[in-house]
Formats: sequence, C-alpha cells, structure tokens
Amino acid sequence: MKLILSFVFIATMAYGFGQTNMQSSNSLAEQIMLGNFDPTDYITPFPVTSPTFIYQNLADNISPDTLKSYILKLATFKNRNTGSDTISATEGFGAAREWVYSKFEEYSAFNQGRLIPSYLTFNQTICGVTKHKNIFAVLPGLDTTDHEIVIIEGHMDSRCEGLCDTFCFAEGIEDNATGTALVMELARTMSHYNFQKTIIFIVLTGEEQGLYGSKAFSLYAQNLNLPIKAVYNNDVIGGIICGETSSSPSCPGLNDIDSSQVRLFSQGNFDSKNKQLSRFNKLQYKEELLPFETVPMLLTIMTSEDRANRGSDHIPFRQRGFAAMRFCSANEHGDASLGAAYTDRQHTSDDILGIDLNNDGTIDSFFVDFNYLARNAKINGIAAVSALSGPKTPTFNAFGNPGPQVSLEVIITSLDPSPAYRVALRTYTNDWDTVYTTNFTQSTFFPPTSVANWIVSVAAVDNLGIESLFSNELLIPLATIGLDEEEGQKAQGIELFQNSPNPFDESTFIAISAGTTTSIKKPLSVSWTFKGNW
Repeated sequence: MKLILSFVFIATMAYGFGQTNMQSSNSLAEQIMLGNFDPTDYITPFPVTSPTFIYQNLADNISPDTLKSYILKLATFKNRNTGSDTISATEGFGAAREWVYSKFEEYSAFNQGRLIPSYLTFNQTICGVTKHKNIFAVLPGLDTTDHEIVIIEGHMDSRCEGLCDTFCFAEGIEDNATGTALVMELARTMSHYNFQKTIIFIVLTGEEQGLYGSKAFSLYAQNLNLPIKAVYNNDVIGGIICGETSSSPSCPGLNDIDSSQVRLFSQGNFDSKNKQLSRFNKLQYKEELLPFETVPMLLTIMTSEDRANRGSDHIPFRQRGFAAMRFCSANEHGDASLGAAYTDRQHTSDDILGIDLNNDGTIDSFFVDFNYLARNAKINGIAAVSALSGPKTPTFNAFGNPGPQVSLEVIITSLDPSPAYRVALRTYTNDWDTVYTTNFTQSTFFPPTSVANWIVSVAAVDNLGIESLFSNELLIPLATIGLDEEEGQKAQGIELFQNSPNPFDESTFIAISAGTTTSIKKPLSVSWTFKGNW
C-alpha cells in the first residue's frame, strides 16, 4: 500500500493537478465560438452555395505536395516534445507552434481575414513546463440562430523513448506530423468557403504525456457551453508500413503495406453518437467522394474507441459528452512498448520521413505516403462539409411487424418537416446494412428477415440533398425467433457463417443457423461475440 501511494504522489507532482486558467488569446475567436458575431462580416466575395461544388473543389485542391511541405517543415524543429524549447525561433515546440500560427494567419489573409487564429493557453505542469498553448483557428458559420461547431484536430507534440526527453532527435513524422499537416491543409482549403456551421481547426500539445491539450480544450468548451456537433481527431494518419509490433486491433505483420484503408475509432456500439458519427463519415465518403476518386479507400469502422490500452485526443471530448471519433492509418509502425527488443519507429528517434537508399543526400524511400495522406484529408473534409451544411437531426419512432410479410414502420415526429429523410438499418455489425431514402414522414420498409432485430436511425435531407447527422438508434424486433420442437426430434443442418466485420478488429461476430425439422416454425439465427486480440 505504501508503494502505491508513493507512485500516485510522484505522478501528481510530475503532471500537476489538472488544467487551469484556460484562456483564448484572441477574444474575437472566443466570441465567434459563442455565436456572438455578425455573419455578414464573414461572407466570401463570391459565395458558393452548392455543397456538390465544394466537395469536388475541395478534393481537387487538397495537395499531396503541400502536405509534404508541411511535414518537411515540422521535421526541422527537431524536437517537439511538450516540455521542449519555447524560446528558440528555430527549434522546439515553441518555434513549431509559432510557425503553425503564422500559417493560419497566412490562410486568413488570403481569404479576407475570415479565418480567426488564436492560442488556447492553459496551466499544467508537464515535463517541468507549467504553461502551454494549443493553436487553433475559427472559421465562422453563417447560421447564428442555430449555432453549432465542428472540430478537426491533431496533436503536434512528438517524443522519443524518454517521456520528457527534450534533447533527443524527435521529428515525430507519423506520430503526429501527419495529423498536424492534415489539419493545416484543411484549414487552408476549407477557409475559401462559407458554411452554415462554424468550424475550428486545432493543433494540440501534450498528447504524449496524457492528452493534456485536448483535455484543456474540451474542458474550455464545456465551461463555455460551446455547441460542438462533431469532433474529428487525426492521429497517425499518413504512414503505410506495419511494424513488428502494433497495438491491436491493427495490421497483419512486419512490412505489410496498406495505402488504401483508414480505421475509424469511436466509443460505444448501440445508440452511440460516436459510432453514428463514424458511420455518417463513411456514408459521405461512399456517396460524395468515392465516385470521383481514382484510388478507392476502405473505411473500416472499428469496434473499440482506440487501439488496445492506447488513447488519443478524441477521448476527452467524448468524455465530456461531445460526439467524437478518430481517423488512424490502417498500419502503424509499433506499439510504443519501447522494451529492450523494440525495433519499431513509433515513439523513437527513428520516426522520420524516410531513408536515403543511394546516399545522394535525398530521401528516396518514404515511410509516409503523401497521396494516402491527401486521400485521408479529403475524407475528413467531405465529412466535415456535410456536417457543417446539413439540417437538424429529426426525431422518430419505429415499429416492427412480425406478420407473414415482415415490415418496419418509421414515423418522423419532428414538427418541422424536411423534403426527404434517410432511414439507416443495421444488424449486429458496426456498419449500416442499408440506407433508404423516403419523401414521407411515415414510411414502411420490407427489410430482409434473416435476423430477429434491426437497429434503426434516421436523418433529415434538405433541399440541396444534404443529410443531417443521424439520430439516436432504436432496437426494433422484426421476427419471433423460437423452436417448437417435439420431444425426441433433433434440429439438423447446423451452419456457421463467415465472421464479420473485419479480421483485424478486436471483436468478431459469427452467425449460427440451425436447420429445421418438421416441427420447427422458423430457422434459428444467433450472433456470438468473441473478444480478444486477433
């Protein structure tokens, strides 16, 4: 008991008692976040009202070369540890955050001053430093009567083996210059447009020591009662090579390459607004971006909130009640265990951009795929545009009819009707099985009946064809499952179906169908869940 108490005391002394004195350095940025502004002050000279045009234009303007230039610049600061130098103009976290702030100012100047940069300062003892700054920029929305906010974030701090080593070579390229570059590129490209909702681009500090930057900003948002609609966190988002170790659920094994998949981590399952946000993002990609892309991407909705025993900056926002999720590369180079036999790059001085194979002074083998990073930026951007543009989420009721022809009745209960609605159905997987579109507030559907229950949610669709975020979920029984077996008879034809959804997730679902005898009214269909490291 004495040893445990001593450990807690030491940890408290090292990292303080929590974030305090959180302040925005720009009062205008704070007032915009609160909705206290005149939106006519921020209208573009040539407003674009077509979300379809914005989707395509945004996808065309996100640049792999620009992302590469950001990452090359971030590498020059050598060590971006939270406790690193804040005095030097060329090295350390202080120099890096000044550079990011200056880029936000540059984007703003190019767009009539509509992007408002700021720091969020907060007090917290981390690695011997007591005062820290997140960098953020606010793009005001046009609708102040129904003011809402979408956040795109990524942490900029890096680290080596030592948690507070401020002198090591810590470029932190995959973890997480890639996420920082993605946030910056979306700030650059999205600030060309007006959206109905306000968007905040955040570059965070203190992630590696305990998610301190996101804890500070989420607490700040909660204290101000900011109406945050969605939080998109990007952490380890550009690397494509699997390490020898990697926190499950993750990649198949050493040197596996994956540049066409991204993992979407979020908390919860049934009736989770975080999982609903992940599903919404995947739907936007499939319907708004995929038809125009030459390299298709697989968006995998993961069961867990993050990798096993790991975490990232979406979690503090979720803990304070905001819908939040994380985008993460399919492959990670290491599990950060840092033991004697650890040979992977993550959380070491080897987390660099690549290597010079022919010794000509130029990197010619890259660990980060800039085209892959650009595709992930587009996925973020398209999802955010939809969330920023869509109508309010409707309320609804649903009822199942287990009669001779199984049906599902959905009734929209919102008082303000929309031109159309979308009804999403799923069974026991993380994904929606089917998404219907209807023009009626009361509709009947006839979904497949191989399962006993459907999980139902709805979204409203506006005149431009943009859907809202989807509602809470309802579990609707559609069929009566049971065995009416006479004594002495046995069911025949047991069938085990393919597991789903994903062999590299930490959960899998296996459906079992029991064959019928003359006295069995319906086939039996059961889902099992196995949890563990796969």
